Amino acid sequence: MPLSRSERRFDRDVLALADDWGAGRCGVAVLDRNGVVAERGSRDVALPWASVTKLATAWTALVAVDRGIVGLDDPAGPPGSTLRHLLAHASGLAFDENSVVSAPARTRIYSNSGYDALGFAVESAYGRPFDELLRAWVLDPLEMTGARLAGPPSQGLVGTLRDLEALAFELLAPRLVSLRTAAFATTVAFPGLRGVLPGFGIQHENDWGLGPEIAGVKSPHWTGSRNSPRTYGHFGGSGTFLWVDPDAGLAVVALTNRTFGAWAIESWPGFSDAVLAAAS
Repeated sequence: MPLSRSERRFDRDVLALADDWGAGRCGVAVLDRNGVVAERGSRDVALPWASVTKLATAWTALVAVDRGIVGLDDPAGPPGSTLRHLLAHASGLAFDENSVVSAPARTRIYSNSGYDALGFAVESAYGRPFDELLRAWVLDPLEMTGARLAGPPSQGLVGTLRDLEALAFELLAPRLVSLRTAAFATTVAFPGLRGVLPGFGIQHENDWGLGPEIAGVKSPHWTGSRNSPRTYGHFGGSGTFLWVDPDAGLAVVALTNRTFGAWAIESWPGFSDAVLAAAS
């Protein structure tokens, strides 16, 4: 069933800013807790999500936590690491290799390997392939009918703007996980860890929750100056992002086929600010 339409007042013209991103395919949408506020562009073309996949993978793991299949403090990944460490990029695993470069919770190392290990831990605990669990516990309940896992749990989702909207709405108003679990996921895990935010350099407080990145005081950053420090979400190397600002009660998604680069670093913060101004 499609998401409901919100009656929130909003200047839809600001979404035209995305037309200047230079993407061959681009869709953007704004949501609040009542549904879709506004959208523009391609809604039904499936494109790679890259690392935005991690939000759906994390949510799958958190469903498993709520069901008692796994625990956040169960051992997972390298020695001394737990499911919680993997979710928060604090396991010590390298960025894209299955090698250990730090003790757990010493630094924030953004890790694709860690999320692939997370998927393996969940599927091992339940005894079914991770893609089946993702489908059964997240994609189907959210009616993400255009989405499929075409690669690893860290970055393999392909889906449409409608699918991305459905995931954003779940992160804004959770129903697949308990409110307690959602609160854990969207507040800082292992506070104070330094690390590199890909594309934006070293951050002395590289805040992360259990899946979503948290804006905090990061600078530079891909969200806007109007975004609350409590804003959480993720962006991907495919030029796609999802953020939720709990203080504004808004979520914004963008799905493109233009590889992340200087254009996104320059454009996304201003776009986010314009959306928040139009919704205020």
